[in-house]
Amino acid sequence: MKPELYELLPDVVLFVAVAGAKSFSRAAKALGVPVSTLSRRISDFEAKLGIQLLVRSTRQVELTETGVRYFERCQLVVEAAEAAQAELRGQLDRPRGNLRVSVTQDFAVTHLTPIFSSFTERYPEVSFELDLTPHPVDLIGEGFDVAVRMGHLPDSQLFARRIGSAPIALYASPAYLLRAGVPKTPKDLAGHECLRMRGPADGGARWTLERGGEVMAMSVRGRWVANSMRFLLELATLGLGVVAIDRAVARAPVQEGALVRVLPEWSPPSVPVHALTPSKLLPARTRVFLDCLADHLRLEEPLLAKTGGASRGVAR
Repeated sequence: MKPELYELLPDVVLFVAVAGAKSFSRAAKALGVPVSTLSRRISDFEAKLGIQLLVRSTRQVELTETGVRYFERCQLVVEAAEAAQAELRGQLDRPRGNLRVSVTQDFAVTHLTPIFSSFTERYPEVSFELDLTPHPVDLIGEGFDVAVRMGHLPDSQLFARRIGSAPIALYASPAYLLRAGVPKTPKDLAGHECLRMRGPADGGARWTLERGGEVMAMSVRGRWVANSMRFLLELATLGLGVVAIDRAVARAPVQEGALVRVLPEWSPPSVPVHALTPSKLLPARTRVFLDCLADHLRLEEPLLAKTGGASRGVAR
């Protein structure tokens, strides 16, 4: 090891903490040091390197172009050191600690609650803190271990593991179908009230249906657009329209007769489900949780890869 590298390594750790959190105050709190001390150390660190790594503002900290590249390399070094330290403490072999998970309420209620009882019994030293909102979270800056997301993944530097796939189907209440008529073909949906999940650009106004190898895409209309499957489910049971929804979410009202399948030979494409993590070096509590999800959802072989390359650390 070169002497200058030995001298810089402590400051590399501080830099990674600030760059990951994009905040001196959050990094200082995580490290247990005063903000003024951390700010001075980073300034001295940039002076030693002879280059600016961070752009400071009153609201947050941004990385310069050079800072982004330096952070990506240094983060791997810090993560490897943390993994080695965790292994010494037995963390990689013994699941324990607090697991912070960002997941929508719909997914948590439908898919997570059935497995929590057996999971917590098997791993009594793992506790949970869940953020049940669909809004983007900064996994690194906010200290989340996992974000579970359905659908298209935006570009980011997070690591994505595909853990499942949610089959979707069309449903409506018997009262609605009696009043509005039963759709015979996908084209008939143009004349119906369609309860839509909010899409990234079009408000979910375009639906795609598949039957074997046949695919049909169509524009749909409706007065209701929301970001909650369970809310749309309630509207459908009240007779307000046709909904395209996770079959697991619709199972209970179908069994009770409150909903019936519409166009049963046709289905929207299944929605992929991914677990996003800030690193591929995972403590035991995170690894066993992801394995449990993959087993429960009965997905294909899990994949681990970076999701792309723009909005660093943010899971949407």
